[in-house]
Amino acid sequence: MKKNTDLCMDVKTFLQNDTRTKLGKEYMGVLTRITSENYTFVEMLPWCKKRNAKVFNGKYISITRRSDGTLRPNFKPMPKLMGYLSIERYAYEVYNELHEALESLIEKDSFRPFGIEW
Repeated sequence: MKKNTDLCMDVKTFLQNDTRTKLGKEYMGVLTRITSENYTFVEMLPWCKKRNAKVFNGKYISITRRSDGTLRPNFKPMPKLMGYLSIERYAYEVYNELHEALESLIEKDSFRPFGIEW
């Protein structure tokens, strides 16, 4: 890294939230030298891309899409099974929901694990 100090310079700032730069606060942006004494600084918006976007949100599972495009099923906390939902019924409901989600997210011809022909 090479250091340099420019003396007697004017900096015009374009900030997102602050009207003037605050002492000690770091700003992300682009500094452009217009002339020998004039600079312009434009603050950039922060990156706010969601890491793993939720593409399906059901009662028992949710499915997220990772940055490489793969789908990841995630179980939601299990309800108390005693009383209204047996283990078999819970497994069946999860199966139905997973089947419904994948059917809407994956084209029938595009999913061929290990090159298996259906």
